[in-house]
Amino acid sequence: MAKKKQQKKATKKRKSSKKRESKQRLANRKLLWFLLLSLGVTFGVLLGYCFLTMPNLDSAIHRTRQPMTILTADNGKEIQTYGNIYQNVVMLYDLEPHVIDAIVSTEDHRFYSHFGFDPISFARAMLTNVFAGRYAQGGSTISQQVAKNLFLTSNKNIKRKIQELMLAFWLEHKFSKDQILTLYINRVYLGSNTYGIEAAAQKYFSKPAKNLNLHEAAIIAGMLKAPSKYNPINNKKLALARADVILKTMQENKIISQEERAKAKKMPIGSAKTNKMSGAKHFADWAYGEINAQIGEREADIKVVTTLNQALQEKTQQILDETIRENRANNVTQGAIVVMDKFGAVKALVGGTNYDKSQFNRATQARRQAGSTFKTFVYLTALKEGYKPTDKIEDKPVKIGKWTPENISGKHYGSVSLTHAFSQSFNLATVNLSQKVGIGNILKTAKKMGINTRLNNTPALALGAADVTVMDMTAAYAVLANGGYEVKPYVINEVYTKGGSRIYQNKYLSKKRILDEKPTQQMVKMLENVVSNGTGKRAKLERFSAGKTGTSQNYRDAWFIGFDEHYVTAVWFGNDNNSPMKNIAGGNLPAETWKKVMINLK
Repeated sequence: MAKKKQQKKATKKRKSSKKRESKQRLANRKLLWFLLLSLGVTFGVLLGYCFLTMPNLDSAIHRTRQPMTILTADNGKEIQTYGNIYQNVVMLYDLEPHVIDAIVSTEDHRFYSHFGFDPISFARAMLTNVFAGRYAQGGSTISQQVAKNLFLTSNKNIKRKIQELMLAFWLEHKFSKDQILTLYINRVYLGSNTYGIEAAAQKYFSKPAKNLNLHEAAIIAGMLKAPSKYNPINNKKLALARADVILKTMQENKIISQEERAKAKKMPIGSAKTNKMSGAKHFADWAYGEINAQIGEREADIKVVTTLNQALQEKTQQILDETIRENRANNVTQGAIVVMDKFGAVKALVGGTNYDKSQFNRATQARRQAGSTFKTFVYLTALKEGYKPTDKIEDKPVKIGKWTPENISGKHYGSVSLTHAFSQSFNLATVNLSQKVGIGNILKTAKKMGINTRLNNTPALALGAADVTVMDMTAAYAVLANGGYEVKPYVINEVYTKGGSRIYQNKYLSKKRILDEKPTQQMVKMLENVVSNGTGKRAKLERFSAGKTGTSQNYRDAWFIGFDEHYVTAVWFGNDNNSPMKNIAGGNLPAETWKKVMINLK
C-alpha cells in the first residue's frame, strides 16, 4: 500500500515537472520569436534609415571635383599640380582587351556574372580578415566600388556599407555591366591626385590608355589595391612586384597563358613624365595659396604661368642646401631666401631645406627677429623728417627704464654721422636717433613699406626686436630699390584654361609713390655704403649693390637684405627651435650667401 502511494506521488511529480518544462519551452519560443521580431524590426529600421539618408543621386553624379591647377615657371616648365587630375573619358572599346582583363581579373573576376554583390568573395574576405585579426582584404565588387566613388564617402561603417550595397543593386538595375565598368575605369583613384585610367596612363607611362601593353596594364591594375604604395613613381620596384602578382592571377583565372605571362613581363614600360622642376615646392605651396586668394572659387581646370625663374630657383635652392650642409658644426640647420624684382615679382623662393621633412615655409610663415635689418626703417624715418646723412648723432650710453642697450663691441663712439652709425650698425646711436624721431613714426614707416606682422611700440624695436617675415622684409627693401613706389609681392603672370585660352594677364606695375624721392635716394646711398665700407663688405658685387646686415640676440637670427639695379634678395639663417647659432652674424654667412645668389642675376 505504501509502495503504491509512493508510485502515485512520483507520477504526479513527473507530470508536474513536464508541465513546467512545457511552459518553459513555450516561454523560450515566445522569447525567441520576440528577439527575431525585434531583430527584424531593428534591421528594417536600419534599412529604412539608410534608404532615407541616401545621397541625392542626380547631384552626386554631377558632383564637381576639385579643379586642377597646374603651376609653371615663367618658361613653361611645370612646378606642381594641385587638385584632381582627370583626362577625357575613355570608352571600353577604346582600350585593348588585355587592359580590361587585367582590371576585372584583379578587382572582380565574377563581375559579369553576379548581381552587384559577390557572396563568395565577401565570405572569403571575411574569413581572411578574421584569421588575420585585421582588415586585410576587401570583398567589394566593382559595382560597389562605383557606388562608393560616385555617391559615398570612404568612411568604414555599417551605414555606408549598407548604402553601398543598395546603390550597387540600383546601378546594376539602371546600367549595363559595360556602362558600370566604364564609370569605374574613368573615376577610380590611381595615386598622385590622378583619377581614371587615361590620366594614369599619361602620368605614369606618357602614353594614352589605348596604347597600354599588358605589362603596363598589370601595373595599373596592381595600383588599385594601394595607389600610393604601388605606383611606379613612388616605388617602381614594388609596382613591378605587384604587377607580377596581377599577371599570375590572370593566368590562374585562365585569361592569359603561361607563355603570355612570361612575354608580358619582358614588355617595355613607358617612362613617367619628368617635366616637373625640382626644388620649388615651398614656392608652389605659397603660390597656390596666392592664386586661390586672387582668383577665388573656380570649377574649371587652369594653368598658371608664375613669375618664377626656373634656373634661378634651382640654383638658389642648391646654394642654401650646400651652405647649411657646410655649417652644421655652427648649429645652422635652416634658412630662407626670397628673390624678387624691384616691383614685386617673386623670381625665386626657398622656404627651407628638405621640403619632404618639413613643409613649413620659413620665407612666408616664419616670424623671426629682424635684428639690425630693421634699422633701415629708423634711419629712413629720420631722413623723411629732415635729417641729412651727414648729420651727427651721439653714440653714447642710454638707459630707458631698466633697458640699457650696448654696442656689440662693448664700446661707444661719441658723435658720429648717420651714415657712419648706420654702416657700422651702432646700437647706441640708433637708439638715441629713434628716441628723437619717435618709435610711433618708425612703426608707421615700416607698415607703409609692407611689414604686415604685429610690431610692438617699445624702445627695443629700433634694434630689431620685431617679428617679421622674410617675404615682408624683401618687399620693404624693394620700395627703396624702385625709388619709393609701393610693392606688393605677386606670383601670377598669366592664367590659361585647359584648352589654352588666356583668361588673365598680370599688368601689375605700382605707380603709387609712398616715399619721397629725396629721402629714398639718401637711404639707398647709405645702404650702398654698408656694402662698400661697413658691416656688409662680404656682399659687395662688381656692380652696384646695397644692403643691410642683421643679427638678433645670441645669434638666433642672421640676415642680409640687399639689392642691385634690378633685383632684391633677402637671406635668413637660424633654427626652427630658436636655438643660437655659433658666431653666425649677418655680415658673414648671410652676406656671403647673398652674393652667391646675386652673381646668378647678372
